[in-house]
Amino acid sequence: MNHKKVLVGMSGGIDSTATCMMLQEQGYEVVGLTMRTWDSPTKFSTPEQEFPDYVLEAKRLADRLGIKHYVADEREGFRRIIIQNFIDEYMHGRTPNPCALCNPLFKFRVLTEWADRLECAHIATGHYSRLEEVDGHVYVVAGDDEKKDQSYFLWRVGEDVFRRCLFPLGTYTKVSVRAYLQEKGFEAKSKEGESMEVCFVDGDYRDFLRQMVPDLDERIGAGKFVNAAGVPLGMHKGFAYYTIGQRKGLDIALGKPAYVLKLNPEKNTVMLGDADQLRAGYMLVEQLRAVDAGRFFREEGLSVRIRYRSKPIPCDVRLLEDGRALVHFQSEASSITPGQSAVFYAGRRVVGGALIASQRGIGMYVEQSPSV
Repeated sequence: MNHKKVLVGMSGGIDSTATCMMLQEQGYEVVGLTMRTWDSPTKFSTPEQEFPDYVLEAKRLADRLGIKHYVADEREGFRRIIIQNFIDEYMHGRTPNPCALCNPLFKFRVLTEWADRLECAHIATGHYSRLEEVDGHVYVVAGDDEKKDQSYFLWRVGEDVFRRCLFPLGTYTKVSVRAYLQEKGFEAKSKEGESMEVCFVDGDYRDFLRQMVPDLDERIGAGKFVNAAGVPLGMHKGFAYYTIGQRKGLDIALGKPAYVLKLNPEKNTVMLGDADQLRAGYMLVEQLRAVDAGRFFREEGLSVRIRYRSKPIPCDVRLLEDGRALVHFQSEASSITPGQSAVFYAGRRVVGGALIASQRGIGMYVEQSPSV
């Protein structure tokens, strides 16, 4: 294994290009790998192309940088696992977080497997995050650019993988990365736009669901909007088209702003209410994963982010007998959305993560935990 050889995940974009160049400057032998996952029509400029645009762009950049480049075809597995999970979550009234699932199951798994094959000691990506070792454990640390920090999506990746990782952009801002590329002669690249948060959805997720599940409207059908007391307020298009906290696109006039409070897939109802009803002092999470479980529940200054780019909320966490955990917010949270990631921080270090569970029956646990 070559200890100065690193495999970089190349998307053809700004961040992975800068990552390759920075590592070359640090004396590493860089090899590029592009993961082919989803061939949407918008990713092909011409009908006769064998590869989508981003793969061709990564190949072109690799040639310009003088590095070897490989393509990992993961389309079948990505469709079967990530896309299917995305569909299933919406069909069960949850809001999925595909990036948090893709990172361990695809991006970092594929990079690790290819790094072993190509005898690369390290793997690297363009994530705006850092790594830190504390008491023998490797933690992800929020990147210096708060607007671009991607630590939230990495909570499911294991320490064994992080021990091989390099994140050169962790101390950079997006602005400084663009300036770096321009200085190095990549002016056109430095001015490119941002990539989509969900790489396989080109527009509205509802259109994607209809495309993937052609009989979606027949399977779900129209349902009732109800208030917190269960009183019907009007009709909706089907629960899968709505998410917790949604205000726009409800197509119902109630004389005041209305927000989605809850989804009930069994009854195909969507509960509406005002912003105050979205606020919560507690939430239930499941599949909790901690970097150091013995330390996690004693961690001082614990906070949680309940969606990407949301501010961390100070909290306490108590493990329940059924394996779930009850999170007590020390300041109010809003729009608790089942299916999303809850990522726990101690300062800027990611110390654990979980999936936000159904909040049904939470009152029982809150009553049992007055001093959480």
